[in-house]
Amino acid sequence: MNKFMASSISANRLQRVVGSSFLRLTGWEVEGVIPNLPKYVMILAPHTSSWDLVFILATLYAVGLKIHWFGKKEIFYWPLGSFFKWLGGIPIDRGLRQSVVQQTVETIQSREQVIVGIAPEGTRNNSKYWKTGFYHIAHQAQIPIVFAFLDYGRKVGGLGPVMNPTGDVEEDMKIIRQFYSGIVAKHPQNFGNIFLKPRLDNEGLPR
Repeated sequence: MNKFMASSISANRLQRVVGSSFLRLTGWEVEGVIPNLPKYVMILAPHTSSWDLVFILATLYAVGLKIHWFGKKEIFYWPLGSFFKWLGGIPIDRGLRQSVVQQTVETIQSREQVIVGIAPEGTRNNSKYWKTGFYHIAHQAQIPIVFAFLDYGRKVGGLGPVMNPTGDVEEDMKIIRQFYSGIVAKHPQNFGNIFLKPRLDNEGLPR
């Protein structure tokens, strides 16, 4: 899972100026407002290009979010480790017995304000299915899900609806699918299908 985390709701003045200026120079606009919530999981989609990171950061800075991100601890080696942390990186230990989902849930529960952004496609290449880590994190932590988006067709980035996960992931995915169905990715052919990987029965057949 590609993740970004904000430990503070407010970006500083420089971040706001940089984000807003970048979007203005590239002809992009911002839609939506920051939900008045202390904690939530943010869907970051579509994710088909390296440019997505640049535009989503600019969009979130422009609306006032200070961004940090999770990464496996192995990338935080010297001398880049200090630089990554300066950029907002927070190392996660994939070798622990706890899953990444559980580590993220515990991080959320330990903070008064936290926003965890996840790109469910997990890759810039075409993905047959969305990964559901973002959903399980939100459900286990008992926090809402916010839909963030980059629409290259309209050159608009922003924040969409807020959804409280019910625990019925298949039904909730229908709501998510409907919202993102009209969003145009930078490389539309690589925009992952917003479907869950079929569950198999004891005989290895789809249920």
